[in-house]
Amino acid sequence: MSANHRYGVQTVFIVMACAVLAACSGMSSSAVNPVNWITPYKVDVIQGNFISSEQVEQLRPGMTRDQVKATLGTPLMASLFHADRWDYVFTLKRQGVEPQSFRYTVFFKGDQLERFEGDTMPSEAEFISKLSNRRKLGDVPALEATEEQLNKAAEKSSAAKPAAGDAPASVPDSPQTTVYPPLESPKQ
Repeated sequence: MSANHRYGVQTVFIVMACAVLAACSGMSSSAVNPVNWITPYKVDVIQGNFISSEQVEQLRPGMTRDQVKATLGTPLMASLFHADRWDYVFTLKRQGVEPQSFRYTVFFKGDQLERFEGDTMPSEAEFISKLSNRRKLGDVPALEATEEQLNKAAEKSSAAKPAAGDAPASVPDSPQTTVYPPLESPKQ
């Protein structure tokens, strides 16, 4: 093989490899990219206080700060510059699920609750249903044995027992105990 022919084949392979790599870089689909086939586990991140619609319904103008704190919990943000405003922020980030964020603000005049506003809060039941795992396990099998299964089990156990006229196998009167070697070697 001549040197020019050998360099020509190498050049063709290099050009083809570059073309394949360029074509792969143009594909943005994660199903095609092998790097995205395996994803690391990401921990669920929960921040703030979740406020349910049931808690919001308990708020009444004129409540004291202590009563609001007992109803909604400690605010996530209470600023020195806005002493009459408490912000409740709740965020939930889970792998494979769109991040959820809820915000609610209560305003005070002195020590009394003046007004409150924020996102429409879900009820506790609605929020818990959103937290359900994405896996679907299917139907739960019946936990009761059918009559047919009970009969088969009785037949198997009676077949394992010796007949009345057979000599019993040597069975010790006391239960067998198994002796295991010590986990540590004896001290010398």
